[in-house]
Amino acid sequence: MMSAPHEPVTGTMPATARSSGTLLRSTIIGLTAFLTVVDLFATQAILPSLASAYRVTPAAMGFAVNASTMGMAVAGLVIGFLSPHIERRLGILLSLVLLAVPTTLLAVAPDLTTFTILRVAQGLCMASAFALTLAYLGEQCSSMDAGGAFAAYITGNVASNLIGRLVSAAVVDSFGLASNFYFFALLNLAGAVLVYFTISHVRPMHAMPAMQSPLEATIAHWRNPSLRAAFAIGFCILFAFIGTFTFVNFVLVRAPLSLSRMDLGFVYFVFLPSVVTTLFAGKTVARFGTRPAIWGSLGLAGVGLPLMLSSHLPEVLAGMVLVGVGTFFAQASATGFVGQAATENRGVASGTYLACYFLGGLVGSAVLGQLFDRFGWTACVAGVAASLAIAMLLTSRLVLTSSAASRA
Repeated sequence: MMSAPHEPVTGTMPATARSSGTLLRSTIIGLTAFLTVVDLFATQAILPSLASAYRVTPAAMGFAVNASTMGMAVAGLVIGFLSPHIERRLGILLSLVLLAVPTTLLAVAPDLTTFTILRVAQGLCMASAFALTLAYLGEQCSSMDAGGAFAAYITGNVASNLIGRLVSAAVVDSFGLASNFYFFALLNLAGAVLVYFTISHVRPMHAMPAMQSPLEATIAHWRNPSLRAAFAIGFCILFAFIGTFTFVNFVLVRAPLSLSRMDLGFVYFVFLPSVVTTLFAGKTVARFGTRPAIWGSLGLAGVGLPLMLSSHLPEVLAGMVLVGVGTFFAQASATGFVGQAATENRGVASGTYLACYFLGGLVGSAVLGQLFDRFGWTACVAGVAASLAIAMLLTSRLVLTSSAASRA
């Protein structure tokens, strides 16, 4: 299990020791998540620079950058199918080492097509590591620890949005576009080193019965109304998130806001509150339930959308804060629900959820990009609002079965 080396495990461990051990474990989990997905959204901070370099429209560049979600959707399904047969530590290690290859090649991508293909390859590697880590946490954490572990992992994801974008903007501003990708390739390798020293060698648990194929397990999950709703909610969450934080970059650099490239990087301190609030997702769900937690978080995100239509920077930033806090909190809550609702074959369930989640990002990039190019920012925000509303309606279907509830 992710822990400090030589961490003692005894039934009489003092409370202070348990507390420090939990904090260290959460830090390791969060840092692993950070280094796994830091490439995913960091590139969005330099979208205007990339669009200028490749001489393409915002929609075309937005789709190319977010093509990583296509690879992530495919990898989520494949890893879900193969999860019972993959040794977690080795799979995560290989994924992060291989991730450094397309990240490095992006520095010399000659055209938008090559850039897009390399982003898809990045997505394949990121999602493989992501899905295997989620499966590892679900298997190795007790039911009481699982909520905190998943929240720590999603919090690392949130931090990657903030720090990754900020670092990307700073590196490009100081050293140019190519240096940005070389730097992030080094971060990928740093993630592999962290995993090597902190994740122990364990065999996959909860393997499928011999008579049940991965396809049969997937179909069984889709027949569960609650899981089906959770998959769709994941789709809607990233649809909304991508639509907001991809195309707002172009709004921020245009009049009347007219931010510089470095200022655009600093804007993403709007994710800082999300780093804190997402940590409380597990406790909030435990106290109030999954449905109220998701309804509240999605409603908060919805409140932020009108603010983003303002011509005043403080109001736009406040709207971005609310959307970030709401969508990440909902993502952490929905991820935890999938782990509870899937009483068997959790690897398949997690992989299916991630596939739907990242597919939502790809579709959001394509659909909302067209709305942005043809009808403007207001139409794009309206599309985001529709996605959040659908997710809120689907949340009413998140009900644990008696067996899942008793296990949780």
